[in-house]
Amino acid sequence: MLVEEHAQTARTFLDESDALFDEGDVLQGSEKVWGAAAHAMMAVAQQRGWPYDSHGSLKHAARLLSEESGELSIGDRFAVAEKFHINFYHHGMEEFQIESDRPRVRALVERLLTLYISDGR
Repeated sequence: MLVEEHAQTARTFLDESDALFDEGDVLQGSEKVWGAAAHAMMAVAQQRGWPYDSHGSLKHAARLLSEESGELSIGDRFAVAEKFHINFYHHGMEEFQIESDRPRVRALVERLLTLYISDGR
């Protein structure tokens, strides 16, 4: 995928996650939230020439981006996004966690897309 395709996929998945959660589909909503964060991170990592082809490389990109930007919240919010990925497989998040963590992942995706756009892409 091209960088812009990852960015657009992140936007699409974020919107789809809202619809799925509204319908009560917690598992698919969780995977779309994770997918949005992962694709937004892929866009930024690919743009910077960093590896982005594995879960580990995305975690590493989150750490590098936190260091580069001085925004520790990037790494923290990426870790929250990972909880949704785990929830897809194990359905272990409580409703209150989902409600409090979804806005944090949305903020991460929006920030990553801002970083992507501000680099002139």
